[in-house]
Amino acid sequence: MTLIETPSPNFDARISPPSMIVLHYTGMQTGEAALSRLCDAEAKVSAHYLVEEDGRIFRLVEEERRAWHAGVSVWRGRKGVNSDSIGIEIVNPGHEWGYRGFPDVQIGAVIELIGDIRTRWTIEDRDIVGHSDVAPDRKEDPGELFPWKRLAEAGHGLWAEPPAAPGAPVGEGEAGAAVFALQAGLTRLGYDLPPSGVFDAATATTVRAFQRHWRQDRVDGIADGETRARLIALLRLAG
Repeated sequence: MTLIETPSPNFDARISPPSMIVLHYTGMQTGEAALSRLCDAEAKVSAHYLVEEDGRIFRLVEEERRAWHAGVSVWRGRKGVNSDSIGIEIVNPGHEWGYRGFPDVQIGAVIELIGDIRTRWTIEDRDIVGHSDVAPDRKEDPGELFPWKRLAEAGHGLWAEPPAAPGAPVGEGEAGAAVFALQAGLTRLGYDLPPSGVFDAATATTVRAFQRHWRQDRVDGIADGETRARLIALLRLAG
């Protein structure tokens, strides 16, 4: 694997070793524009790596340093995940500029990069997540077209496709034990969603984030039987 060294000034010291990988899309019109912004001191944003659509990998910040990629974020009770995560920006215009699929060569490079990172740090499959997982109220990336299943098949991350469970869909405005169980399951998986038993706007936002990652053909914030079945199966895999 060849890395193109492109140092960014936007980093500071870590307080703990990395134990997560957070994947992003760049959300800009070109990879060149994204790289320029990530290396602009005035922008105050960065990532450890950027992966171009043609598979080139740029290293912006050393893994031992904290890059500024996730912003206000929570995963598995950890707030401000920049402190213990490695951020990978994947070139894609995103939902604002014409969201499209990710080329095979690009995903191959991402898989190779993640495999290399995991030779140096202890990172559980359940802690390989998207920006939308750690900040569902603000972010959508890397989005519902990102091939999480392919990553999991390569040994990185969680994926499950169980049969749909029976039962009516649960959506915004509903309340009761089924909603409480859903919220508790999402919280156990890693999302910041204290169970209340009321399916409010925050719950719908979190369900959409879950669906972008693990139920990609239905991103509507409604927890149908398949969404709930996948959550249960993922919790079993996560242990």
